[in-house]
Amino acid sequence: MKVFVAGAAGAIGIRLIPQLVANGHQVVATTRSERKFAMLRALGAEPVALDGLDAAAVGEAVSLASPDVIVHQMSALAGGANLKKFDEWFHTTNALRTEGTRHLLAAAEAAGVRKLVAQSYTGWTNIREGGPVKTEADPLDPHPAKWQRESIDAVAYLERTVTAAPLEGVVLRYGNFYGPGASEELVELVQQRKMPMIGDGAGVWSWIHLDDAAAATVAAVEHGHAGIYNIVDDEPATVAEWLPYLAECIGAKRPMRVPTWLGRMAAGETTVQWMTQARGASNAKAKRELDWNPTWATWRTGFRHGLHEVPKAAA
Repeated sequence: MKVFVAGAAGAIGIRLIPQLVANGHQVVATTRSERKFAMLRALGAEPVALDGLDAAAVGEAVSLASPDVIVHQMSALAGGANLKKFDEWFHTTNALRTEGTRHLLAAAEAAGVRKLVAQSYTGWTNIREGGPVKTEADPLDPHPAKWQRESIDAVAYLERTVTAAPLEGVVLRYGNFYGPGASEELVELVQQRKMPMIGDGAGVWSWIHLDDAAAATVAAVEHGHAGIYNIVDDEPATVAEWLPYLAECIGAKRPMRVPTWLGRMAAGETTVQWMTQARGASNAKAKRELDWNPTWATWRTGFRHGLHEVPKAAA
């Protein structure tokens, strides 16, 4: 097939292109910067410069490419995390999830594209009530922090719009990324003991290695049916489990533990919620319906062996 990857120069895109090419697909890869053309060509794609918020440019690019499938990986999280000003940090990404999604869907309809696969997220977006592990049928958090409302609304818009579109709309809710290009900042924080355990560390996180996320995307392109899929590993885990283990794997000192009130003062309510109330996600639907299994089945082996190297099965 001919696959149009919008936002192809990001952490997922640069792993997705080689996997698509290896499976015999022709890839048109977009980026906002022509400086990344050489890299995209080296990965096996035909590069195109594109601003995902420019409706006319998106329409023209999709029309010229005439793809069978569009993959929406557009995001724009420049600089370090700013959890205290979350919506401000996510502002452009939110626009790409709303306006950018509308532009891609309109272009897809005009060009007769049969499928669109779009990136979403599972983690802080999950409802923080009920059991520790959520499925695709569980609602998004109805009561996010006020500085996350724009961001969760953008996620909800993307998921609702893509799955209701008159083509085959597939939404992939990726878990928390790790692997080369995704976990360096986290590793540095843990090494410097700047990521303490807050409260009981009972928040549940779901992880996914970047290469496994790319492999799931290939599966969705090739035979995924319309709907939403959690793309996470097999073992949701509390912060109290994975954070000390990560420190051990990278040779760092055991993270400090601080009370909730101090964590709230130092890091903000968003971080406290993630550390103490977050809910993980089940990958049962994706494994069953996409015929996909993560190479790194658990963050335990992934943290120990996959933070700085590409697994052979995905090479």
